[in-house]
Amino acid sequence: MSISYNEQERSFRLDTPGSTYLINLVDEEGFLCHAYYGRRIPDDTMRYLLRLGPDQRPFRDSGQQVGLFDALPMEYPGHGLGDFRESCLSLETEEGHRVCGLTYVSHRIYGGKPALPGLPATYGGEEDCATLELRCRDRFLGLEVCLLYTAFEKLDVICRSARIENRGERPVTLTAALSACLDMDNRDFDLITLHGSWAYERMIQRRPLGWGKQGVSSLRGISSHQEQPFLALAERAATQEHGQVYAMHLVYSGNFLAQAEMSQQGLLRAVIGIHPQDFAWRLAPGESFQTPEAVLAYSHTGLDGMTHALHDLYRNHLTRGPWRDKPRPSLVNNWEATYFDFDTEKLLDIARTAAGRGIEMLVLDDGWFGRRNTDDNSLGDWFVNEKKLPGGLKYLADEVNKLGMKFGLWVEPEMVSPDSELYRAHPDYALQIPGRPPMLSRTQLVLDFSRQEVRDCIYDQLHKVLSEANIAYIKWDMNRALTDVGGACLPPEQQGELLHRYVLGVYELQERLLRDFPDLLLENCASGGGRFDPGMLYYSPQIWTSDNTDAIDRLRIQEGTALLYPLSTMGAHVAACPSHTNGRVTPFATRGLVSLPGCFGYELDLTKLTEEELAMIPGQLENYRKVGPVFHSGDYYRLASYGENGEYDALMAVSKDRKTAVIDYVHVMSRQRRRDVLLPLRGLDETTRYRSGETGEIRSGAGWMYGGMLLPRMEVDFLGKLIVLEAV
Repeated sequence: MSISYNEQERSFRLDTPGSTYLINLVDEEGFLCHAYYGRRIPDDTMRYLLRLGPDQRPFRDSGQQVGLFDALPMEYPGHGLGDFRESCLSLETEEGHRVCGLTYVSHRIYGGKPALPGLPATYGGEEDCATLELRCRDRFLGLEVCLLYTAFEKLDVICRSARIENRGERPVTLTAALSACLDMDNRDFDLITLHGSWAYERMIQRRPLGWGKQGVSSLRGISSHQEQPFLALAERAATQEHGQVYAMHLVYSGNFLAQAEMSQQGLLRAVIGIHPQDFAWRLAPGESFQTPEAVLAYSHTGLDGMTHALHDLYRNHLTRGPWRDKPRPSLVNNWEATYFDFDTEKLLDIARTAAGRGIEMLVLDDGWFGRRNTDDNSLGDWFVNEKKLPGGLKYLADEVNKLGMKFGLWVEPEMVSPDSELYRAHPDYALQIPGRPPMLSRTQLVLDFSRQEVRDCIYDQLHKVLSEANIAYIKWDMNRALTDVGGACLPPEQQGELLHRYVLGVYELQERLLRDFPDLLLENCASGGGRFDPGMLYYSPQIWTSDNTDAIDRLRIQEGTALLYPLSTMGAHVAACPSHTNGRVTPFATRGLVSLPGCFGYELDLTKLTEEELAMIPGQLENYRKVGPVFHSGDYYRLASYGENGEYDALMAVSKDRKTAVIDYVHVMSRQRRRDVLLPLRGLDETTRYRSGETGEIRSGAGWMYGGMLLPRMEVDFLGKLIVLEAV
């Protein structure tokens, strides 16, 4: 088993194929201290790294308890006992006291991994992973904390979470309950995060780690376009292929904090979890609170190693259901084709054109329900507008099915329009604070999904829609941040629970949807990529990457996304030109090339394409069927970044058996380059010989990787090519 306990050393050891994680119990009281995390080693203890000195006197006899605590690397730090760095656990008692500290009680080691009630989490059987439960307590408060660690047998990943239990006789209020902490020495690290905005999500930022606190967070009620619940610590010299990288990623879809802090001694503390701001959870005697799961990944082979570990984890141990490993259907979505201006015949015209070219699904976007012809009404009224769609969704879906295509539908279940039947009947269903007019965004309010009756109301409507027509796919959208966070049914002392209860409510409703319609393909969306996080992947195997469908902007957006997420999770469509985001015009072939690595589709009016463009569609779909499985299940490599070089972009995927490789190359902007582009490839088997499908050249994997592939210089902007290498 990959987890063990050395009783003599009082140390816990967690091993993955390439890493070791060591925890030591310190002092008679059993403080849980972090001793080592890094490249795999045979030692059962690295206690000397704790810097406790040769005599290791009990803390209570040292006379310097505060100084010791402020420099001790802790596994799950409490608050108010001398450790002045960020706390993972803080609380308030009925008397207003805020001090807590944990010591060891017991442990349990077993094969497999437990589910986290009500929360998304990675999964695995006894053959996949092992779990350590470390039980600790604050003996003065009657508070117990069960720290959960799961080490995966074939991946350099350790997953962590905490379950906090009130075993005392009086309630306490949790004011911080983070998921994981990593204390270590600073090794001249860079901090890597992903920042952005609407239509420019997940831009990679790398900067030197400095003194004090630095990191990313969201207070928007969702993981957000602006930040990603992730940070990585990379050695300054680390590259795509070389150097040590430590990553932390939160499996959660609400407010978060991901923070690195360098203390006065040059020690580093990285934490991740639910953001403490606007969070307060009342824990009555006998109750417990489960934190979301944090994924820790370690690589000594640079960013490639981190990316591959996360991709394999999310593909095989987070996404679920019948669509996890299936090829995703190609689709056409009508939004950029028609917006709200459509009827049944217009949609069927698009479907007929799509079916004739081999597209597999038509998706009907916003505007099919209530009185919805503009975006200022009818959210919450999930019944079909038969004036617009005579015969309803059943007739439309049946007609689409007769063409040999599947039918999909857009919904936005978490929102309500003030101008809607639902809001007029139940204004209290919306998040709002009594006496304060709520803030609108997109002329809509947010439903209080912390309430069961609100979720039931929406679910009953969705269930009826899905039961009456043959709907194979749902695009679940969410188009605004949460404000005016007040719940009509929570007492004053529990209002701080509302944001987390809201996220749990979203999870519960999506879980119910998948239980009742197990063959449904669910794609999450939040104004594009505003909730692209691991929590959503537990319910939907793909997420709409960004509302920005411009091919050139998508290069950087998809690069940042692919740093963490498998290509199989990224919704990527060939869109209209000029781009509806920025007005740029790019060739139809290039738009197809940029979209190809993701979940491929079209977001335009097919009936308005030229004959030349229509003629390209069957070839694009054939490429998707041929190389899509390599992109979606193979190992991803970033070969060149347009965001860095300003000229060209290239990515590569290699099948797990190392027999097929695909290179997706886009020439963006011409420069005064006098030589052809040289791309050293990666991930091939050195001794296998590979043939280029473009030129017929045959070369060893070593030759392609260390000599590189020459790509002739292109004289025109926005062109590209797809190159397939096959083992011979």
